[in-house]
Amino acid sequence: MIMFMYWFIPSIMVVMGFFVFVSNRKHLLSMLLSLEYIVLCLFLVLFIYLNLFNYESFFSMMFLTFSVCEGALGLSILVSMIRTHGNDYFQSFNVLQC
Repeated sequence: MIMFMYWFIPSIMVVMGFFVFVSNRKHLLSMLLSLEYIVLCLFLVLFIYLNLFNYESFFSMMFLTFSVCEGALGLSILVSMIRTHGNDYFQSFNVLQC
C-alpha cells in the first residue's frame, strides 16, 4: 500500500501540472509557474526513486541545479517580453516578427 502511495500521488501531481500547463495558455507567467510545478513534481519522483534503491542523491542535486537555471532563463524571457511588448499575453507576441 505504501509503494502505491509513493508512485500514485506524485504521478497524479505531474498529470495535474500538465493539465494546468495545457489549459492555461493566456499568460507566460502562469505557464512558467506550471512548468516549475511539473519540475518540482519530477524532482519528488526522482528523489523517491533514488531513496527507494538507496542510491546517492547527487543526481537529484544536479537536477535541482538545472531546474533553477531553467527557471532563471524563463524569468529573463518574461522580463524581456514585458519590456518589448508591454505585457505577457501570447496573443500580442508574434514569433515571426524580427
